[in-house]
Amino acid sequence: MNNKIKKLIAELEKVIIGNENEIMLAVICLVANGNLLIEDLPGTGKSTLSKALAKCIGLEYKKVQFTNDLLPSDLIGINIFNTTNSSFQFEPGPIFTNVLLADEINRASPRTQSALLEAMNNKLINVEGEIKNLPSPFFVIASQNPINQIGTSPLPESQLDRFLMRISLGKPNRDSEKRILKGENINPEEISEVLSINDFILIQDNLKDVFVSNEIYEYILDLITESRKAKNGGLSTRAAIGIINAAKACAYVKGEDSVFPDHVKFIFKSVTEHRLDNGFKENESFSEKILKEVDAIR
Repeated sequence: MNNKIKKLIAELEKVIIGNENEIMLAVICLVANGNLLIEDLPGTGKSTLSKALAKCIGLEYKKVQFTNDLLPSDLIGINIFNTTNSSFQFEPGPIFTNVLLADEINRASPRTQSALLEAMNNKLINVEGEIKNLPSPFFVIASQNPINQIGTSPLPESQLDRFLMRISLGKPNRDSEKRILKGENINPEEISEVLSINDFILIQDNLKDVFVSNEIYEYILDLITESRKAKNGGLSTRAAIGIINAAKACAYVKGEDSVFPDHVKFIFKSVTEHRLDNGFKENESFSEKILKEVDAIR
């Protein structure tokens, strides 16, 4: 494993105890330049993980609590009339940052979600016809509560598709929870910055050197084809590109210079499950079934 990546994961594990795979997946998502959706019950560390990620990489971090009365202007900003020079001046909203935590994203109105969708998709926003670029790098880390909770509604498929990966931290095992109760985990403010923004951009740039063989492309296409047997139409080409990007990031994070089937398998559920099913479910995975079906054929 790359030494700087190893230090990054080690710092994150000081904050989030007992979720090694989920921490690895979150790092893979950002290395692959993707937006991350963390879906779980309240109190499982969603906000803590996002803040720790930003702190470790030296990225500017802002949090917006999504509510049903949050307006697009509350997120992206607004033009304010300046009486001094009799002109309008743009007052940027919290979206102008490197890492935006959209907390409880599925409580917001469709209008506000659409404003966020444009930013996630294009890394820019449109304010009254004027295009404004967002800082680089720019990531959205969104937390989402189960849709059966009061005041929540499912995200539209178009927005779910803009999240490269979805993870769930879940409840810690008994030993990990005991460590948390003892206070062995630390506050995100106390961890060290182990990467600079330039280091992180260089890591992202290095992904182009990770080799993907024709056999891996065929394997991914087999998975995509198998998914399309489902009634909901299965995975899109955008999802297939996401699988490749995430698998390359997985290989890099694990210190490999080529993508192997195990890398695809490691990220496959996180990249595809939210695209295959819009609901919050436990102990059920259509993506795992796809992997088993394709591996049985090959």
